[in-house]
Amino acid sequence: MNKYFVSIAASLLFPFGWATAQISGFKAASSQTQQQLEKKFDQQLSAERIEANIKEYSAQPHHLGSPGGKVVVQSLEKKFKEWGWDTKIETYQVLFPTPIVRELEMTGPVYFKAGLKEPALKEDGTSNQEGQLPTYNAWSADGDVTAELVFVNYGLPEDYEKLEQMGVSVKGKIVIAKYGRSWRGIKPKVAQEHGAVGCLIYSDPKDDGYYQGEVYPKGAFKNEYGVQRGSIMDMVIYPGDPLTPNIGATENAPRLDRLSAPNLLKIPVLPISYKDAAPLLKQLGGRAAPESWRGALPFTYHVGPGSARVHLKVKFSWDRKPAHNVIAKIPGTVYPDQWIIRGNHHDAWVNGAADPVSGLSSLMEEARAIGLMVKSGWKPARTLVYCAWDGEEPGLIGSTEWLEDHEKELRQKTVAYINTDGNGRGFLSAEGSHALENLISEISKEVKDPKTNVSVFERAQAKKAISATDSKEKSEAVNATVFELGAMGSGSDYSSFIQHAGIPALNLDFGGEDAGGEYHSIYDSYDLYRRFKDPTFAYGVALSQTAGRAVLRLSQADLLPFDFRSLHKTVHGYVEELMEKTDKMRAQTELENLLIITNRYDLANSATNPLLSPVTKESVPVFSFQPLTNSLAVLDKSSKALWEYCQKTLAENPSSLAAINNKLFTAEQELLTVAGLPRRGWYKHTLYAPGFYTGYGVKTIPGVREAIEQRNWPEAEAQIKEVSAAILRLADYLQGMVR
Repeated sequence: MNKYFVSIAASLLFPFGWATAQISGFKAASSQTQQQLEKKFDQQLSAERIEANIKEYSAQPHHLGSPGGKVVVQSLEKKFKEWGWDTKIETYQVLFPTPIVRELEMTGPVYFKAGLKEPALKEDGTSNQEGQLPTYNAWSADGDVTAELVFVNYGLPEDYEKLEQMGVSVKGKIVIAKYGRSWRGIKPKVAQEHGAVGCLIYSDPKDDGYYQGEVYPKGAFKNEYGVQRGSIMDMVIYPGDPLTPNIGATENAPRLDRLSAPNLLKIPVLPISYKDAAPLLKQLGGRAAPESWRGALPFTYHVGPGSARVHLKVKFSWDRKPAHNVIAKIPGTVYPDQWIIRGNHHDAWVNGAADPVSGLSSLMEEARAIGLMVKSGWKPARTLVYCAWDGEEPGLIGSTEWLEDHEKELRQKTVAYINTDGNGRGFLSAEGSHALENLISEISKEVKDPKTNVSVFERAQAKKAISATDSKEKSEAVNATVFELGAMGSGSDYSSFIQHAGIPALNLDFGGEDAGGEYHSIYDSYDLYRRFKDPTFAYGVALSQTAGRAVLRLSQADLLPFDFRSLHKTVHGYVEELMEKTDKMRAQTELENLLIITNRYDLANSATNPLLSPVTKESVPVFSFQPLTNSLAVLDKSSKALWEYCQKTLAENPSSLAAINNKLFTAEQELLTVAGLPRRGWYKHTLYAPGFYTGYGVKTIPGVREAIEQRNWPEAEAQIKEVSAAILRLADYLQGMVR
């Protein structure tokens, strides 16, 4: 897509912009006061300071437990205090493995030893520093294995189905998978489930290397040496310190034995560059890989195993490290026990200019602006809590341990958690609790896109319109009045708040015009960021304006801006989509079975791209989704009644709003289930969870959806009842607020 065309389209499709109106949740007079406050807030924000922050915090490697990490923590603490925040460091003692041995060699048919190193570049001033973590996957098991090699595409369950249809087994083999299409931890997880003894993960140049554009340092994309570090903890079981599930990892907390931790894998895993992957892939025998599996390396891709034998050896220190969370507060003057929490992590795999420092720098600029306003006489109505988390990269550790340590208090007091992480130039992306959709819609219509000077709402909608595949979709994009929030999966620090504790959450960032291959490499640096990610740092300001407005509006609102009509509409769409998906699955199964029974399987199936299994499958039963649709009808009625009651109270009896507000922000907890999701009880939310085989990617109504996908029909029926009961609990809770 031509990005400049999107810029022009935004002004053509939305020529008049969105007029500033009374802010939802505010009386007329307080709405004007709030708009003046936000204008003053904007005046305090500076792209130059955001750039300075990025340069400072990415000046040295600062992973969990490192000397550089301590320097960053001390700087953050000092600045918060200078700006008037009540600041402390809360430390947890957490497990964090770092590599001692990393060896990879091909022993036959030719010998090759992998370099396993990213070289320093003269164009990148921090790429030659001491203290950089080497290229590795945290939470790999120790291991020393030699075996034949098999190429498994992206290493997803469907890739193994194709291998099985091709007669290829990975049992006792080492697999090599491409990064992409899922979270990295899914790849060794599925490999282990299929009997593999080791896993290599590489970035193919087709995905983020020379196939996409000029490579670093000439361009932003991954050069032949670049490697994506990263955690492979099975976070879909639970995140945080693997040894302390459900409790904070304090000094004396009881801990599991490491080898029995259910979210740690049992096979050795190592990420490699495409320079190191190419000699291995080139020696693979067996059948040619399906067309959709082929990358951009200059040879024919085969699946193996063939004669290629690989020796993989990794060993780690399994040390306990301090995770330092910086927690800064400004107490509310009206509702001190209602907290607005804003967070971004500070640890990085190496220097981390984009991930996480770009988001952290915007958070710090917000904190500075708020501190200056407080010093000039303004006081927040509700308590503001700004947090810089440690240990996000190894598995959302700092935020998870803090929440588990303070869970009871946080459930009682937290109005919402607002998260950011990496940031770049482009389009606003927002996901979160759907009762907050109207809040983000209004904010997005007021924040200006730095490139086009139209609102970030208009620019995002213009992109949707241009990307639309049919006229109906295009018309819906052009005429939309709501910024649709995405559903939350995992991959950043919001996860424990919403999915474990039921605390409303938002996750915000800009991007889409900042593509590159620096992710989790030594080249995620200030030098790369200022050239290719956000050269004017203007989108850092836009992020501060967006997240800062969310903080300030939630802090000052007369009526907290929760609209459960939006939640109902969204969940209704999830249920309709799930019903349609099940019907399609049933029809597809019937067709496949018919083709097999009538010996017409080969006519509908291609040897080079097999689609159907030659074994008949159990038919998909006709489920009754009526409990879900019935509970949604009750929620529809109660959410509308509550909305009308709240608006009437705001206009006619604002003294009663305090009692309403106390109940509004805890309503989402009604959607939690005590038992949690099947086989991963840490995840309590019935509507949102990371997928069991997608990792970062969300599964909505996950208990039902995944049971159907895994063809576990009794569990699907049980989960339909579980989710329906949760929706009814929420509906009854909302109805009980209407007096």
